[in-house]
Amino acid sequence: MDHRREIREFLSSRRAKITPQQAGLPAWGGTRRVAGLRREEVALLAGVSIDYYTRLERGSLDSASDSVLDAIANALQLDEAERAHLDNLARAAQTSPRRRRGPVRPVRPAGIRPELQRILDAMTEAPAYLRNGRRDLLATNRLGRALYRDIYDTSDRPVNVARFVFLDPRARTFFLDWSTAAGDMVAALRIEAGRNPHDRGLSNLVGELSTRSEEFATVWASQNVHFHRSGLKSIHHPIVGELELSFEAMDLPADPGLSLVVYSAAPGSSSDDGLRFLASWAATLTEGTAAATGAAHTVAPDQ
Repeated sequence: MDHRREIREFLSSRRAKITPQQAGLPAWGGTRRVAGLRREEVALLAGVSIDYYTRLERGSLDSASDSVLDAIANALQLDEAERAHLDNLARAAQTSPRRRRGPVRPVRPAGIRPELQRILDAMTEAPAYLRNGRRDLLATNRLGRALYRDIYDTSDRPVNVARFVFLDPRARTFFLDWSTAAGDMVAALRIEAGRNPHDRGLSNLVGELSTRSEEFATVWASQNVHFHRSGLKSIHHPIVGELELSFEAMDLPADPGLSLVVYSAAPGSSSDDGLRFLASWAATLTEGTAAATGAAHTVAPDQ
């Protein structure tokens, strides 16, 4: 990925979303040739020169101090995820080592620790799995495997939720609000790309999806980013029908780059009944059927 282009397109896209009125600037007369704020207006709000901001927006973030990044983030009214993405882009742009806010993700040894799989297996009433930033599913419990039955119905390992969302027609019925699921997926991948710009596996995934899915390429170009830490998922499962599940995604400090994702349903709801039925169905599978359609499976995270 062209890093300078990433910076330019991210900053210009955020600038285009803020009107002068939203920024507290007077509505000057005349026809505006750009959507949102002009560069000179961002520079004014950030307290920097127009020439300096222009250089920054063209990709020269390597010299930007933390205070300048904060000023630009405030001028563009960036949210938490957008601020983190701007910091990541600035960190990656540095040509010489310099301490920057936020830790650089350390290299993680390949393989899922057995302790993590034991934790997953002990969770018998909630679907749960481990994922990396590329949205590879690296390990799961039996109920998680049963919930994502369609996603695991492929010869690819590790299975990847982004590929399922954009390349498998079943995703459009599995996710009841496919557009939101697709937008969330792209926003999560983009923030991961800013965090780990040299992740070859992620670059290859983005290139593959951009080539094979026009919808992915369109949403990717929007430059939207956000954290995917909690929320609701409405799905249509082929065995139990519609489920509305809440999820929590928790980073694992001892395993940088991995997140534990756990789903739950409101007690006494139809979705709660559906999960119980799904657990019963998964438990009755024979060993041979489980190997083909739904046993807990672990793969190395960097495959």
